[in-house]
Formats: sequence, C-alpha cells, structure tokens
Amino acid sequence: MKILANDGISKSGIDALESAGFEVSTTTVAQEQLINYINENNITVLLVRSATTVRKDLIDACPSLKIIGRGGVGMDNIDVDYAREKGLKVINTPAASSHSVGELVFGHFYGIARFLHNANRDMPLEGDTNFKGLKKAYAKGIELKGKTLGVLGFGRIGQATAKIALGAGMKVVAYDPYMEKANLKLDFFDGQSVDFNITTISKEDVLKQSDFISLHVPAQKEYIIDDAEFNIMKDGVIIANAARGGVLNEVALVKAIESGKVTGAALDVFENEPKPELQLLMNSSLSLTPHIGAATNEAQDRIGTELATQIKEILL
Repeated sequence: MKILANDGISKSGIDALESAGFEVSTTTVAQEQLINYINENNITVLLVRSATTVRKDLIDACPSLKIIGRGGVGMDNIDVDYAREKGLKVINTPAASSHSVGELVFGHFYGIARFLHNANRDMPLEGDTNFKGLKKAYAKGIELKGKTLGVLGFGRIGQATAKIALGAGMKVVAYDPYMEKANLKLDFFDGQSVDFNITTISKEDVLKQSDFISLHVPAQKEYIIDDAEFNIMKDGVIIANAARGGVLNEVALVKAIESGKVTGAALDVFENEPKPELQLLMNSSLSLTPHIGAATNEAQDRIGTELATQIKEILL
C-alpha cells in the first residue's frame, strides 16, 4: 500500500511505516495536481499538515483513499465529517505537538516582557551609537514569576502551556466550555512530580484576572477575542495566539495596543496566511513567528511515529 506524505513526515515516521511494508512518498504535489497524482499512483493514505487541503472534490475523486491523516491537531483543512460519511478514516496527532506550542508561547512571553523582539532589531542598527539610549528604553521589563496566566481553551495544548507557567512560578486560571477541571502533573528531571488541580472559571473572569493570556481554541465562526473582550482585560496585558488565525480580531488587537490596553502581543497564526496584514508585520509591539508552533524536531518525530502507529492499527 502507498502513502503520500504531501506536507512531509519525519524520518522516524517513514522508518516505522516502511518497516511495516508500506511504500512512502514525500513528494510535494501541488494542490491542483493532487487528485491526478493520487489516482495515477493508487495512493491509499494521504498525510497532510496545514498546507494541503482535503475537500469534498478530492474525497469524491479519489476512490483509492482509505485514510486521511493530519500531522498536528486542528483539522479545519480537511472535510472531516464528509470523509467519514464516505467511509474514510480520518486521524490526527492531538498530543504530539502540545509541549512545542507551549514553549513557543513562553518564548514570546519572555521576549515581550523584556523587549527582546525590539532589542534584537535595534541593537544591530544602533548598538554602537546609542547603547545608553537603548539600555534606558528597554530598562522597564517585567518578570513572569508571580503573574497570572489566563488560558482560553484547556485541552492538551492549553494544559501543556499551563504546566510551563506553573513551572515558571505563575498562577494559572483557565476557561473551557467543555471542561470543569483538570489535573496537571509536572514531572521533573530527578523523578519527582507535583500535581496541580485547576478548576476552570468563566471567560470573563479569566480576562479580568490575567496579566498574560494564551489562546488555545479551535477554529470557529466568531472571534474569541474582540473589542468587548479587550475592554474587560487588565491594562497592560500581554496576549498570545498560537492557536488558529481568525480566533482573535487583529484590527481590534491593534486598537488595543494603540490605546495602551495591550502592552504587547505574540502571533504565530494570522487571519490571512501566508500574507499577514502589513500593519501587523510593521507593529513594534508585536512578536511574530510564521506558524511554527509544532515545528520542533522532537514534535515532528512524535507526529510521525504517532501517525505510523495509527495507520498500522487500521490497515494491518
């Protein structure tokens, strides 16, 4: 049986699949040529990440497909319900990238709190001529320890992010309409562990209490954060969106930054990808990355082996 990993797959995933007798192709086929390629090569399994879409037309036109796999969590680029109605298995890897996303969020948070994203731009330009001026400009950083992190969406990624916050000495409050409480176990290098029980609270209370806010919700029709939500937040809040573009109103975010309500924000995802709005790219209060939340070597290894395990369980 043939597998097309159209957006790539880790070597560990390829090895696991090939050792089970599958033929794996990592050829990147253009979206408009994908149907022909699948049919001409009799592809059984199509693996994608965020770049390739799998819609009804492809599902209907490719009878050889038995499995559609998403390397990652969100499956908004796949017509999941329709595929399942047609008898296809649709799989993903919800746990594999959780810690990687959480670490990226905190990389942004630490950077914003200490102006690292600005200093890294300005030091090459002015470090030799305006050292004292830059030192003064960036001398009012804040510590994360003792602050409150609000997590909107307390699934696997939200919980992984919360664990990092707890390890950094932060208080964690969380909102999730589908979860009342969660137990977070922090494991340490020497075998010790500490358990934290988090009871979720209302979205409004999270917004009111938080010094830092991190979004971990799926794609949806309405904004999770809009003008009304920004108005509830503390003055000077720092916010991160490493979930999905479109869950945060970017126009409202810029307004909140300009008013001083928001000190800074981190965006790893955007309403318009792959061409984010210029006003975002040029805003010095934003710390930006190009949708790389799951892009660590470790996460990609976990994704590859997790996909391979599920494929083998279904087909062998």
